[in-house]
Amino acid sequence: MGVPEKLAERMSMAEQHEYLRARFSRRTMIRGGAVTLGAVAGGAFVPGATAQAAVPTQRTAPATETVDGALVAPFGRHLAYGNDPRTQMTVSWQVPVAVKNPFIRIGAHPWDLSRKIEAEVRSLYTPAGVGASGDHTQYYLHAQLTHLRPGRTYYYGVGHDGFDPAERHLLGTLGTFTTAPAHKAPFTFTAFGDEGVGYHGLANNALILGQNPAFHLHAGDIAYGDPAGQGKSTDTGFDSRTWDQFLYQTESVAKQVPWMVSYGNHDMEAWYSPNGYGGEEARWTLPDNGPDAKNLPGVYSFVHGNTAVISLDPNDVSFEIPANLGISGGTQTTWFETQLKKYRSCDDIDFIVVFFHHCAYCTSTAHASEGGVRQEWVPLFEKYQVDLVINGHNHQYERTDVIKDNKVTKKLPIGGTAYPETEGVVYVTAGAAGRSLYAFSAPDSYEGHEHEVDSVASFINTKDGKVNETVTWSRVRYLNYSFLRVDVTPAPKGRQTTLTVSGIAETGDRIDHFTVSRTAK
Repeated sequence: MGVPEKLAERMSMAEQHEYLRARFSRRTMIRGGAVTLGAVAGGAFVPGATAQAAVPTQRTAPATETVDGALVAPFGRHLAYGNDPRTQMTVSWQVPVAVKNPFIRIGAHPWDLSRKIEAEVRSLYTPAGVGASGDHTQYYLHAQLTHLRPGRTYYYGVGHDGFDPAERHLLGTLGTFTTAPAHKAPFTFTAFGDEGVGYHGLANNALILGQNPAFHLHAGDIAYGDPAGQGKSTDTGFDSRTWDQFLYQTESVAKQVPWMVSYGNHDMEAWYSPNGYGGEEARWTLPDNGPDAKNLPGVYSFVHGNTAVISLDPNDVSFEIPANLGISGGTQTTWFETQLKKYRSCDDIDFIVVFFHHCAYCTSTAHASEGGVRQEWVPLFEKYQVDLVINGHNHQYERTDVIKDNKVTKKLPIGGTAYPETEGVVYVTAGAAGRSLYAFSAPDSYEGHEHEVDSVASFINTKDGKVNETVTWSRVRYLNYSFLRVDVTPAPKGRQTTLTVSGIAETGDRIDHFTVSRTAK
C-alpha cells in the first residue's frame, strides 16, 4: 500500500497513514483537488419515519462527472441495524460511477413505493501507488431509516436520476427487510469470519440465506482488500476493488438480512484514516453507540428480542498484530463492562453474545490464541456470564468445552448443554467462511467423526511473543468451510430459555451442535 515493508514494521497504523498522505497527497491535489462530501438528509416515508444521514466525511478525490443515470445500475446492497433494531435500519449500496440525486424508495408493499428519500454519498479515492488498483474512486450510498415499526417487513428500492426502482421494468431490483420484534420471540441468526471473495464464500452465503436468519454476524476480516493483514502497508497486494467484488458477492444475503460486521486485522487500510478504518466507514453504517465512534467505529451493541449482541475491536488489544494496540486508551474495555452490567441487569434480556475477530481460545497452528483478549476481556466474559463468544481469525471451526479461570469446568460433548450462570463460557472459532484454510496440530473431531484427545499442543500470543501451552479445552475441530447457526428460543419467566448453536459445513452437513441454557427473566 505504498509504505516500504521494512519501514512499515516500525510504524503504527497512524504513522503509516501520515506517511502515505505526505507521499501521495500532492499528486492527488494536482490531479483533482480535495472534494468534501457532506451528508444529505432524507424525508418521511410513513407517519413519523425518517431517513437520517451519517456524519459528513471528508475525502480527497479527483473531480468527477456524472454519466447518464439510465446506464448505471446500483449493486452491493447491504443492510445494517441502527442503534434500535426495532425501529432503525440502514440501507447501503454502491454505484460504479458518480450519479445524480441518489435515493431510496420504501413502503409496506412493492406496489406502494411513492415515498422517495435522498441518500448520503461517500466517495473513496485510492490513488495510483497505494496498492494495485491505480487511480480508483468508489461511490457508496447510505440511507438511515428511523421511526420504523417493530416486527414489520418493508419493501425498498434504490436508485438515482435515470434509474427509478418504482418503474415497472425495474421492480425486479426491489429488496425487503424486517425490523426486530418489540417483544421476545424465537429467531435465528448466523455468523462467521474471514470470508473474502471466492467460491467457498458463495457456497456459505447460499446456505446462510436458506437458514432465514434475522441477522448475520461477520467476525472480522471482511473482504481482504489488504491480503497481508499485518497492519503493515507494503508496496504490493492492496486492492480496493476487492470490496466491489465482495459486496456484489454478499448481496444475495445482505440485501435482506442485516450484515453486522466487526473489524479484523485485514480490515485496517492505512491510506484512508489514521486508525485504518476510513475505508470501512465509507462502506458501512453501523450503530454508533460505542465508546468512540471516531477511533473505534466497529465497536457497538444492539438488542434483538431477548438477546444482546456486542461487537468488539480486538486490534485495540492484540499483541500478535499491534498496529492499533492501545488505540482506545482503555475506553473500549471500560465501555464493554458497562454494557455487560447493563444488559445482565435488564429484565428483557436473557442472553449476551459477543463477537469479534481475534480468538480468545483456539489451537490453530497459524494464529492460535490472543493473549491480549484473554488479559482484557476474558475476566469480563466470566464475571458477567457471557453466553457465547464468536471469533474468526483462524480459518477453521473449533469449539471449546466450558471454560472458567483458564480451565475446563465442564466437558461439553457434541449435543451437550452449558449453563453459563454457574459453569463458565463457551468459545467458538468460526473463521472458515471462505479464505484458504489453516491447520490443527491435533486430528479433526466433529459430529459423526469424533476423535477425542486428552490434550492439544498450541500457543498463545503475548506481549513477549508466542508462548507454548498444552490445552485440554479443544472439544470440536473441523478443518473445512463452515458457518454458525444459532436458534434462540425464549421461555416464560423462571423457565429455561435456550440458545441452540450448530456448526454447519458448506456441504450442508451439521458438524457440531450444543445448547446454552439459562433461567428466563
